[in-house]
Order: sequence, then C-alpha cells, then structure tokens
Amino acid sequence: MRSAADIIKDIQKKIYFPVYFLAGDEPYYINKISAYIENNVLEEDEKEFNSTIIYGRDVNMQSLISKLKSFPMMSNYQLVILKNAQDIQEKDFEPLLKYFSQPLSSTIFVISFHKKIGKRLKTKLDAYDKNIEFFESLKLKDSKVAEWIKSYLQKRSYSCSPKIEQILADYLGNDLEKIENELQKLTINMEKGQSINMDDVEANIGISKNFNIFELQSALAIRNRVKAIQIAHYFAANTKEHSIFSMIPMMFSFFSKILIYHQLKDKNNRSNVAKELKINPYFISEYQNAATKYSIPQVLNVIKLFREYDMKAKGVNNQFPEGELIKELIYKIVVLS
Repeated sequence: MRSAADIIKDIQKKIYFPVYFLAGDEPYYINKISAYIENNVLEEDEKEFNSTIIYGRDVNMQSLISKLKSFPMMSNYQLVILKNAQDIQEKDFEPLLKYFSQPLSSTIFVISFHKKIGKRLKTKLDAYDKNIEFFESLKLKDSKVAEWIKSYLQKRSYSCSPKIEQILADYLGNDLEKIENELQKLTINMEKGQSINMDDVEANIGISKNFNIFELQSALAIRNRVKAIQIAHYFAANTKEHSIFSMIPMMFSFFSKILIYHQLKDKNNRSNVAKELKINPYFISEYQNAATKYSIPQVLNVIKLFREYDMKAKGVNNQFPEGELIKELIYKIVVLS
C-alpha cells in the first residue's frame, strides 16, 4: 500500500484514480488526502457545478450512483466526496461495488471511511484494485509518536532533542491532528532551521519544563527524593492535567524497562539495549543509572505499587482524593521501595 505522501504526489502530477477509498481509525491521513483532492483537482470556477459532498448518514445509493455516472460541466472532471462512509451498512455498498467495476473516468470519487475496514468488504474491493486507490490509515502506536514528531519537524526544517520529542509525545498522546495543531502553535513564530527548547515548549504548548512526567521519571531514576516529591506535589495540585490514570501507565512502562535491562546479558551493546528496551539510544544512560538505584526486587515492589494505586484510584479500598494518592505513591517509590 502506498503512503499518503505518494498519493498526493501523483495528484500533484494530475495522475488520478477514478475511486479513492480511504479507510482506517486514524483520521489524520484520510483527511489530508481528501482535503488535498477537494482543494486541488478542480479550479475554483469549476467547483460550483462539478463538486459534490455527501455524508454517509444521508446517502441515497441510487442518487449517488446516478451522480457518479453523470458527466462534468465545462470541466474535464467532476468530484464526488462521500464523507463518513462508515455510517453505511456493508450490505448497502453492493451498488457501489458494481460501479467500481466500470467507473466513469471523468468522475473522481473519494470515500472517507473512518474505521478499520472489514475483511469481507476489503476482499470485494481488491477485485477492482485497478480502478481503486485503497489507502488504510491506522492509529500510530504510542511508541512511534516521538519518531513521528521528529519527522514532522525535520520536514519543516525544525529540530529538537530526543528528550523534548518524548516529552511532547507523552503529553500530546497519539492523536495526529492534535499533535500537528500543537506543533504549528510551537513553530509559528520560529525561523526555519531553529532548534526548539523547553522554554519554547512551555511558552507555546504549556508543558512545564520542570514539572512533567519525563522530569518525574528522571528524578525517580536517580532517586532524587526532593525533586520527585516536588513534582508529585505539583501533579497533586493539577490532577486535571496530570491524572494518576495517565501517570501510572507511563511509569509502569519505565520501570518495566528497568526490569528488562537488569536481565539483559549484553549490557554493553548499545544498539542491542535500545532494541530490547524499544527506546531511542539517547535514553540508555537513564536506564543504566536507574538499574543501579533499583534492584530487581525493588523494581518488582514498585510495579506492585502501581497495581495497588491503580486500584485505589478506581475507588477500591480508598477514601483519599487523587492528589493525595499521587503524593503517597511517589513517596513510597522514592523513599520506601
């Protein structure tokens, strides 16, 4: 399957498919391709009579097929965009499948299907692959978000450290449209070629350079009690932005990797360590340091604490507010474990 960038490059060269079937649970690339086609295939004076947008919940298949088979007016192409096609029952796609076998070359038909496509429907589409540009847009794994941010910034002539990439990834999650919006806010007043620092991030996105989950992990890794407890108090006072439910999975992942590091046979091979821990080599030293501060039994105790406080946060055997649980958890990790 070709990438969104490859599809857009062909469209720029005026190489068109009669049908673009854009499916998947990540709307970012679906919307990018659909919007590019909508904005660039037809000239402005052609759009009034030759551009049609239909929504899945409102579609009448007979009317849609009739529209697809009609000819453009004073233009080489007509454009038909079917949005939210996931709202259509699979059985109701049958009339479209017949159209896919012999689509009109002067009609460009774009289908936005915002969920994973079923195997049966995909098999049927494969029968007409010469007429259909099928693109599947899948949710980006959390472990790949920092890499995506790096690539996005590099393509626009910006850079930042792996630490900042990871801080942004941890804070923003894996919603690519949200990430793009925040990165645009971050770079809008920056010159091309400029390197982004934490002052920029704090000023434009609102992530504190001193009180964030990454700084908490770093403090815990070296058992810096004062700093860890300071950050815990900050999180406790700002639980809307620093929920224990987002904090625990990140720290669980961090300590799980410390456990894996302890059990590696070859700790001197950096590429192997990075591969086994599934991290950027930039962060290896943090895990090396943490392994000297937490023995295997201590790591296991910390992981046990995460499970205990996850249950408490959900209301099991607990009467304390979320902020108090955060402070108590961090204190037990850094002092008692």
